[in-house]
Amino acid sequence: MYRAGIGYDVHRLVEGRELILGGVEIAHPHGLEGHSDADVLAHAIADALLGAIGETDIGHHFSNTDETIRGLRSMEILKRVAAILATNNSRVINVDATLIAEAPKIAPYLSAMRKNIAQALQADVSQIGIKATTNEGLGALGRGEGMAAIAVASVEQK
Repeated sequence: MYRAGIGYDVHRLVEGRELILGGVEIAHPHGLEGHSDADVLAHAIADALLGAIGETDIGHHFSNTDETIRGLRSMEILKRVAAILATNNSRVINVDATLIAEAPKIAPYLSAMRKNIAQALQADVSQIGIKATTNEGLGALGRGEGMAAIAVASVEQK
């Protein structure tokens, strides 16, 4: 059986945090605020995959009130999601994700992001698609106050 899920995540940009997107540290004057490394791209992908198998969202599996996982790297979250998929006799078919941010440009980092995500999910790089767009200056994202990501994932479940 083939199943699909969607995921969305948004985080505020703040001073004093590193910016991690797709498991890649990117030079930027601000980072994303969150309990983990706040990698919106990885979080949206995790939610899409969990949704595809009918699971609850990442907030249920990785609660922001759980101090034992404070600062957890989102590639570790994706590895744990891959283990949940395996437990549910499922495997990733593909992931298609879009980052929504005014800056920085992510084209130079796409290859590394795809590789990191594929590795965490035990998938081939060809199964991972990542794109980026701006919010055309509209709203909080358009003002550069934060970043968001949306993802669609398909899985095969036996």
